[in-house]
Amino acid sequence: MNNSNNNIFPVFNSIISKEYKEKQLNQKAKAIWLTGLSGSGKTTIAIEIEKILFNKGYLVQILDGDNIRIGISNNLSFSATDRLENIRRISEVSKLFVNCGVITINCFISPSNKIRQKAKEIIGKENFIGVFINTDLDTCEKRDTKGLYKKARQGIIENFTGISSKFEIPDDTYININTSNRSIDESATQLIKAILPKIQYK
Repeated sequence: MNNSNNNIFPVFNSIISKEYKEKQLNQKAKAIWLTGLSGSGKTTIAIEIEKILFNKGYLVQILDGDNIRIGISNNLSFSATDRLENIRRISEVSKLFVNCGVITINCFISPSNKIRQKAKEIIGKENFIGVFINTDLDTCEKRDTKGLYKKARQGIIENFTGISSKFEIPDDTYININTSNRSIDESATQLIKAILPKIQYK
């Protein structure tokens, strides 16, 4: 069987455009990309945002790191190469949702600028909203509901971001949600105020 790209013919012209789907759904489809350390609150905040937006009439889909790791990326490790491949896959999935007019909330550690830039390039910078869930390492370790930091400290888990693997702070184009002195509700409210103008259909 020949798997050459020369034999692949994507269908674009006959598909209903993203703009028509956005009009039908009365929303601007964006990929909201939440990055931050494990335990920073990415998924918890995403769930709260989804509820708020859904109650406002928006169609939203959460894409979470753990769910992806047991699904389409269950064959990948946490090496630098596999992390990049994981983000490539999820970015392509997110792009499909956005092209369908759906707002996606992506919850991924995505620790390096290179990885996050790759996601933005695939999804399209015009559709990408970067959000830094800014929670310090000490707070994340204290939460550690999954026991991951403890295992990383013991050397049981390798390449763990924040312990044996570096997390690069995103640039100032990212919305910065500092959770140090804010509750989940307060953090979600701050983020909603920042993203609503970007997803409202005009």
